[in-house]
Amino acid sequence: MAIETGGACGLRGRCEQCRTRRETREREGAEGDPHGRLLQPLQQRQTRRRLGAWALAPAALASDLLAPRRDEATDETAGDLASGASGASGASSAPEPEPAAPPDPAAQRAQTTVEVAAYYFPNYHRDPRNDRWYGPGWTEWELVKTAQPRFPGHRQPIVPAWGYFDEADPRWTAREIDLAAGHGVTCFLYDWYWYEDGPYLHDALEQGFLKAPNTNRLKFALMWANHDWLNIQPARTGRPPELLMPGAMSRAGFERLTDYVVERYFTRPNYLTLDGQPYFSIYEVGTFIKGIGGIEAAREALDRFRAKVRAAGFPDLHLNGIVWGVMRDGGAGGEGRDSLMAAVPETVRAALALGVSSVGSYTWIHHLDGSPRGFPRASYSRTREQYADWRERCERLPVTYVPNVTMGWDSSPRTHPADPFEPFGYPWMAVLEGNTPDVFRAALERAKAYALRRRPDGGEPAGQKLVTLNAWNEWTEGSYLLPDTVHGTAYLEAVREVFGGQSGAS
Repeated sequence: MAIETGGACGLRGRCEQCRTRRETREREGAEGDPHGRLLQPLQQRQTRRRLGAWALAPAALASDLLAPRRDEATDETAGDLASGASGASGASSAPEPEPAAPPDPAAQRAQTTVEVAAYYFPNYHRDPRNDRWYGPGWTEWELVKTAQPRFPGHRQPIVPAWGYFDEADPRWTAREIDLAAGHGVTCFLYDWYWYEDGPYLHDALEQGFLKAPNTNRLKFALMWANHDWLNIQPARTGRPPELLMPGAMSRAGFERLTDYVVERYFTRPNYLTLDGQPYFSIYEVGTFIKGIGGIEAAREALDRFRAKVRAAGFPDLHLNGIVWGVMRDGGAGGEGRDSLMAAVPETVRAALALGVSSVGSYTWIHHLDGSPRGFPRASYSRTREQYADWRERCERLPVTYVPNVTMGWDSSPRTHPADPFEPFGYPWMAVLEGNTPDVFRAALERAKAYALRRRPDGGEPAGQKLVTLNAWNEWTEGSYLLPDTVHGTAYLEAVREVFGGQSGAS
């Protein structure tokens, strides 16, 4: 939704209308459009199906103009952070305690009741499954290190300012917690993996976050990442990726999962609740329904989950469903439920059939229209506008839509650098350009305004509000808030300017 911020600005360049007019003038002044193409769809339907969660739906970005490249000069903040790490060449040693962020009066004025949850991808520590699949000691840091520029002007490899640290080390996690809480992030929303035979990638949460001395300074929550795990670290052209773990789960497996979640996580004082209800998100609603035996079986399984939550002393479960796709034209402009349901994608209909409390998004990329133009470049600002159209249409849904802000997109590190970089579908996708900290901040402002919007009847917003950020550390998808050696903490500073710093999780 295009949130209006007022007229002649006085906001020192932060007014969205002024920025939009300025960007329009810049585009109109450009000579031609050498990059007016965008990502093309997958070449084979079979490959798209096998890519599972990574086969983005749609698997292509919308048409865009090339945005100006970011200034890649390393700033003083990045240099200071880099000097505290062991360097980009190897694993970082145990860190010094992260100093508390200095007070910021503007940030204090900006504090609200909005929860700001950053998705956390926990593949930067050693795991027994990874040892078997990829070799002893392998983590996704290997893809970050070996990434290469895939076209002229492409900024790869990205170098983390803190080095390649072990996220399962509670000393490092304590530093992450302090950095996040001091810059307006209130929650780590973990991509939480649990397959039929049990957990995967759990040590970042269980050995790192939960054992950090300052763990109660930040909340945490789970998004059950129930997608197929495919061998795309890195992906190769000309062959379908190997299926390593299927995402579908039986009724018995889901019973074990929910027992573990309620007993292990929900009862912790810093687990995220919305209006007193523990928040739990399902990434692939369709995979959940299929694995458990259909809509009715899925509803029954969720009823048992809710009963366990109530037995643990909570009023209920806040169940969130991640949704993908685009709204079709025509139906969204009509009246009534039938018209609305005809316009929404199948993922939304499935989530509503399960009786979810809210729906949300993992990344903007999941809501773009698949126009086959622009590869290998795309504009962050144009992508933001296309996502805003999706968000605006979601206002008509019968449940709350949780707004999302995506920091960037570049999944090229998950492609093999020896293979051609062509538009085959995920992870061979167009790279979002122009996602400067200022433009990112404007997107945060709009998401906050959406979360705090008045009800349709004109009343004040009711209940606790949530905004999700993609992502804390999706390094191999080009969406991260952790500092790199170019921008330092600039993106986190934008979060603090919009949402304010936080003092604790309570």
